[in-house]
Amino acid sequence: MAATEARGLGADQREDAAGVRGGVGTMDLEDSKDCILEPLSLPESPGGSTASEGPPSVPCLFCEEHFPVAEQDKLLKHMIIEHKIVIADVKLVADFQRYILYWRKRFTEQPITDFCSVIRINSTAPFEEQDNYFLLCDVLPEDRILREELQKQRLKEILDQQQRERNDTSFHGVCMFCSEEFRGNRSVLLNHMAREHAFNIGLPDNIVNCTEFLCTLQKKLDNLQCLYCEKTFRDKNTLKDHMRKKQHRRINPKNRDYDRFYVINYLELGKSWEEVQLEDDRELLGLPEDDWSDWQEYPVCAVCLFCEKQEETIDKLYVHMKDTHEFDLLRIKSELRLNFYQQVKLVNFIRRQVHQCRCYGCHVKFKSKTDLRAHMEEAKHTSLLPDRKTWDQLEYYFPTYENDTLLCTLSDSESDLTAQEHNENVPVISEDTSKLCALKRSSVLNQLLLQERLEN
Repeated sequence: MAATEARGLGADQREDAAGVRGGVGTMDLEDSKDCILEPLSLPESPGGSTASEGPPSVPCLFCEEHFPVAEQDKLLKHMIIEHKIVIADVKLVADFQRYILYWRKRFTEQPITDFCSVIRINSTAPFEEQDNYFLLCDVLPEDRILREELQKQRLKEILDQQQRERNDTSFHGVCMFCSEEFRGNRSVLLNHMAREHAFNIGLPDNIVNCTEFLCTLQKKLDNLQCLYCEKTFRDKNTLKDHMRKKQHRRINPKNRDYDRFYVINYLELGKSWEEVQLEDDRELLGLPEDDWSDWQEYPVCAVCLFCEKQEETIDKLYVHMKDTHEFDLLRIKSELRLNFYQQVKLVNFIRRQVHQCRCYGCHVKFKSKTDLRAHMEEAKHTSLLPDRKTWDQLEYYFPTYENDTLLCTLSDSESDLTAQEHNENVPVISEDTSKLCALKRSSVLNQLLLQERLEN
């Protein structure tokens, strides 16, 4: 699976463990083993705001009757029988509750005939036996706009929820197959079930409301129901044998109850994931250039090299590090003539030193990052970089923090590099000389030597 798997201790726990090994100014034998063996994560601000909770019931459009949100069909039946109004394509309404509340207010402002089509039934019967029904549908521009706005709002809420779940490190879940407990991010449990039990419900980043999803699946297993064919068995062992032998360790793709747990089903109004996947992108090639003016992105939230400060733009972060910590990354890049990869190695080097609570200017180790910052600011060591050979190492190609946004914003312009700079530090891979005789026989130099002899 192409999903990031959180492993081992959290970043804060690793920081505490690293800080215990040495006091101020001490260097013990374990320093040589002080290395980072798994990806870390910078602190991130969860994107989006929590969706407001509405009332637990939905009112009728015309009277004071209320029905639970889960009993939508009863409300629709009531409105047809008592008020003779029909809502077309009600399953395509993204938020039924808000939809009803909107039209309930509008019907108090104007007559229903201003909005609804009138359908007369028994038109050939006597007048007293005829009846009128009202159809509310998206042919009305106002209704169409309302449905589209509700869809956009629902998509925004779903993406915000997805972002919160991606950043959440307080998840706690139990494997449905081996009862092993997992804490941290949801991806730990999902990746475990996919890797160890061949049970794959999709990439973690494609799933939303994951806890509810897992509870739904666990309830089916508790009811001795197969997740794929949805047959019920007499006991748990029989169910396990069935799912193992029949390769039924997967969910039923035809069960529409699962659609709400996948982000793809919220992307377009009235389209399921199957319809979205079947769309032919070649139809888009002849269209004019799209207008991206309404595109909204989450803030960059790049984190400072020395403290927990986050900024929404990289320029603001550069200003913060320069004013607060007297560290001018742009000036250092210019003076040392750093290319993109050298900038990456420098940032990863500083990240690792700060994570290990070690001053890279004087090599003294401290108990906490707070003590380290106080020392570096007082001693002016933030700008006291060590020799290039200390940080310009291959090991710092690998990010210290896997979600380090700062690395994605570094300048990759190489127009000012000289030919020598382009060629320096290029690794040379030697030929395999273990079979030297065969290498000599197959070498192209043999042909050159033979041609030279013929010419002479």
